[in-house]
Amino acid sequence: MATTLLTPSTDAPPHGSPRRIKEPRGDRVLNVILIVLLALFSLTIVYPFVYIVSASLSDPLAVSRGEMWLWPVGGSAAAYEALLDYPEIPRGFLNSVLYSGTAMLLGTAVTTMGGYALSRSDLVGRNVFTLLFVFTMMFSGGMIPLYLVVGQLGMLNTPWAVIVPTAVSVWQLIVTRTFFQTTIPHELLETSRLDGASDLRFFGQIALPLSKPIIAVNLLLYGVATWNSYFPALIYLTDNSLYPLQLIMRNILLENSFDPSKIPGMDPARIVEMQRLSDQLKYSLIIIASIPPLVAYPFVQKHFVKGMMIGSLKG
Repeated sequence: MATTLLTPSTDAPPHGSPRRIKEPRGDRVLNVILIVLLALFSLTIVYPFVYIVSASLSDPLAVSRGEMWLWPVGGSAAAYEALLDYPEIPRGFLNSVLYSGTAMLLGTAVTTMGGYALSRSDLVGRNVFTLLFVFTMMFSGGMIPLYLVVGQLGMLNTPWAVIVPTAVSVWQLIVTRTFFQTTIPHELLETSRLDGASDLRFFGQIALPLSKPIIAVNLLLYGVATWNSYFPALIYLTDNSLYPLQLIMRNILLENSFDPSKIPGMDPARIVEMQRLSDQLKYSLIIIASIPPLVAYPFVQKHFVKGMMIGSLKG
C-alpha cells in the first residue's frame, strides 16, 4: 500500500499564532470613506480656531488685506496687552469664574441628590415627581413670569439672578437618576441597612464614592453652560460691574462698544492705535473666553465619557 507524505502548506500560519482573517474589500473602502469624512469634519472645527488664534497674533493690516489665512503674519501681542489693560475684561473674567464655579457646585449638588432620590424604588410618588420634572422640558411659563419671580425673590441685579434660575437641568437630572439606577444595586442598599447604615450614611459613604463619573459630567456641563451663557445676565443685571465676560464680549462683538478711553493713562495716540486694533481685540477676546473650558475638559474627560455612557443606557 502506498503512503502519501503530507507536507505542511507554506501559506499556513506558524504553529500557535492566530489565523489572520482578511478584511473584506467593502469594509476597507468604508473605513477609508469614514476617515476622510471625519478628517474633513475635524478640519471645519480646527481651522476656524487656528485662524482666530493666528489673527489675534497678526498684524492688523495683514488680516484686513487677507494676507493671513493660517499662520500669524507680523506677530504682535498688542491686542492681548490692550485687553488686559481694559478694566471691564479682567472684572468680567472674574465674574464669569465666580458664576460658573458657584453654578457647578450648586447644580451638581442639587442634581446628584435629586437624581439619587428619584432612583430609589421606595420613594413614594417618584413617578409623579419625574413626570413633573419632564413636564417643564416641554412647557414653561416664559421669560416674563420668570423675570417677575426673580424680582419677587429680590435677586435682580445680583449674582444669584444668574446662578439660581438655571441651577438644575432636567435633562442632567434624568441622566443622573439613570446612572444611580444602573450603577447602585438595590441589594447594596439592603446590605448596608442590615449593617445599621441610615439612608444619609449610605448616600454619603457608598453612593457618592461610586458616582465620580456622573459628578464629573454634571460639573463640566453646568460649568460650561454657565460660562458660555450671557442671556440671563442681559435680562437680570443692570450694574456693569456684575457683567460676566460673555456679556462684555457680546457688546464688543455685536455693538462694537470697546472704548479705549476707559483704559487708565491712555494718551490720544494710544487710543488711535487701539482703534486700529479693533478686529484683533475681538479675536483675542474670543481666545481668552475659550481657554477655561479647554483647560478643564482634559481633567474630567475620563469620567465624563464613562458617566455619559452609563447614564444614558435607559430611561
